[in-house]
Amino acid sequence: MKSVAKKNPVVLITGASQGIGAAIARVFAQELPGCRLALVARNERNLRAIARECARAGRGAQAEVFACDVSDEADVATLARSVRRTFGTVDILINNAGKFFGAPFLEMTAADFDAQVAANLRSVFLVSQAFLPAMVKRRRGDVFNMSSIAGLESYPGGAAYCAAKFGVTGLTAVMRAELRQHGVRVCCVHPGATWTPSWEKSGFKAARMMPAEDIARAILDVHRLGRRTVVEEIILRPQQGDL
Repeated sequence: MKSVAKKNPVVLITGASQGIGAAIARVFAQELPGCRLALVARNERNLRAIARECARAGRGAQAEVFACDVSDEADVATLARSVRRTFGTVDILINNAGKFFGAPFLEMTAADFDAQVAANLRSVFLVSQAFLPAMVKRRRGDVFNMSSIAGLESYPGGAAYCAAKFGVTGLTAVMRAELRQHGVRVCCVHPGATWTPSWEKSGFKAARMMPAEDIARAILDVHRLGRRTVVEEIILRPQQGDL
């Protein structure tokens, strides 16, 4: 039985101002005609630039920007009210916001540890709690939580990031188990090295990494599957292997 997609679905993307989040916005605008995009990040200027790109895709996408710190509970509550006023209920939630900086375990400060856990894990909890009740009530929705290969495998210097991303992996599994009976599909996305602006001064070559657009297309393809199918995890790695 072929799935019937909702016309003009509302897609909320956190961390949409650059990198994978911006690529997700562009790909959805290009390939999901008439979609309504709620673009969320702290950098409103960058968000507006991405929104203009989405509008220029020529497929009828509507993109609105919502400046928000998704690790802040009050900010997320305000975000939820604003999105509801603008678009109504969210059909596809993509928890992509996050940050990374590495340090040896014995040298990492508690503040730096807390900041990465807040950006990568607490944000998923807060944003999901804000938007999932409407999906449950409607008995339909898709959630994509952005973990990482670092949410499956640990490495030196990644104490905070790995802890946060392993947390995303575990939280996603719990969400999936609890929400499947309500018609909500929850998928955990585990990208390996992906070329984004944060790598530009790293010394690594873009050719060794995956393009961010491929992560975006994988998410869109999973969303397009029939409602009787759930993809629990997506694992993507560069063809040439990990860095």
